[in-house]
Amino acid sequence: MDFFDRLRLGAAEEWTAYVDHPFVRALGDGALPATAFRSYLEQDYLFLIQFARASALAVYKSRTLEDMHAGLGFLHAILDVEMELHIQICSRWGMTRKDLESAREHAATLAYTRFVLDCGQSGDLLDLQVALSPCMIGYAEIARSLMPPDERSLDRHPYGAWITEYAGEAYQSVATNARLQLDRLGQRYATPHRQRELTAIFAKACRLEADFWQMGWTRGS
Repeated sequence: MDFFDRLRLGAAEEWTAYVDHPFVRALGDGALPATAFRSYLEQDYLFLIQFARASALAVYKSRTLEDMHAGLGFLHAILDVEMELHIQICSRWGMTRKDLESAREHAATLAYTRFVLDCGQSGDLLDLQVALSPCMIGYAEIARSLMPPDERSLDRHPYGAWITEYAGEAYQSVATNARLQLDRLGQRYATPHRQRELTAIFAKACRLEADFWQMGWTRGS
């Protein structure tokens, strides 16, 4: 059991509410209303901008060159890989980069991203990585769980591009590296007393992730 597993075990209820949200189930079976998905795509673009800032903060908070390189790698993955893929998906739904950049952050987006940034600003690198982990690692696990036995069927799936993006090798590698970095930091800094505090951060991040899904779900209903 690695450090991420221990966090997930300590916040099992919050984790399940996040990864098994009705939005996720509807996304997987193709029943998600298009308005819900479009709302989610818009806000997720704004979300990624703030997560890029958090990854930059991770470089600043690092105490070793190894940790700095890890933070820089995550920043590159968000700015040059994930955001570009996200824009490609948005374009298929008639949303331009200009549309995305002119959108306003909804309350759920503000709450989650500012929580993550506050964890990084007021805490250390481990606090920040724990707050980031439900998103970075969770999306990879959700996408893998949504992959059908016959991957070719995703060609006809309305949200096949999203599933393919996050289940694909590029993003899975990002999530694997994030999990390894989290485990290294956990071994270095997580005392038994601190484990409880970190689990509380993880649980709140999962609740905010579920709220983010709910935002899209509500706007599409």
